Amino acid sequence: MRSFTRHLTLILCVAAFLLMWKAQTDRDVLTAQAPKAITITRLYTGSDGLSHAEEVPLTLTGNGVSDTIKATGVQFSRRPPGPASDWHVGPARQFVITLSGHAELEVAGGRKVDVGAGHITLIEDTTGKGHITKNVGPDDRIVVTIPLADQTVRQSGR
Repeated sequence: MRSFTRHLTLILCVAAFLLMWKAQTDRDVLTAQAPKAITITRLYTGSDGLSHAEEVPLTLTGNGVSDTIKATGVQFSRRPPGPASDWHVGPARQFVITLSGHAELEVAGGRKVDVGAGHITLIEDTTGKGHITKNVGPDDRIVVTIPLADQTVRQSGR
């Protein structure tokens, strides 16, 4: 009888361990399948000839990595705080990624987009009235600009 009780206890312990292990594995699989999206701000020229902004999620694989985007180079710059620029368009289709500092982008209708460290902007408003950029705050804004190889611009929002 004692031997039977020991065997039953051992079997129950092993079963409990296996059930807990499977539950943890299932939880790990669920969290691994859903990487947090990376959101970028896209500036584009609408059919009205004005620049607009929209938040666009960057498509990621299950490993949390985007497809490769071909670029033609990379440029770093330091931009001091100061008065807002005049209305201007982007010189090319490009990513502008703020590494540090702060800026405010203004598009049609007076809409302002707050830009801080880690903010990714896709500049596609290469025609029309353009946007205003104002570097604000006590510190310089440091950015990396990445012109894209594919200069095909969609003319309106998604």
